[in-house]
Amino acid sequence: MSAAKTKAQNIIEDNAVAVFSKSYCPYCKATKSLLDSLGAKYYAIELDQVDDGAAIQGALKEINGQTSVPNIYIKKQHIGGNSDLQARKGELKNLLQDAGAL
Repeated sequence: MSAAKTKAQNIIEDNAVAVFSKSYCPYCKATKSLLDSLGAKYYAIELDQVDDGAAIQGALKEINGQTSVPNIYIKKQHIGGNSDLQARKGELKNLLQDAGAL
């Protein structure tokens, strides 16, 4: 297994909420803003600011088939991207409480 895939899986395993993001991405900003507005504790990694960001993004494609960011996990479950998260706004607080992120 590649180091990037191991790193991505460790981030997913070790955090109630994991957001694979890019600092300049407006959809990533919208995701983090929504999580912030709910007071959620989450781990965000900015793939454009780490040396192995491209490799991690490639590993995520292997893991869940999604190539875009944000790539969001709650309680080790792949949620999808920003539009998927926004669509679940109604149940998001419960999801986050269940994950221990609130």
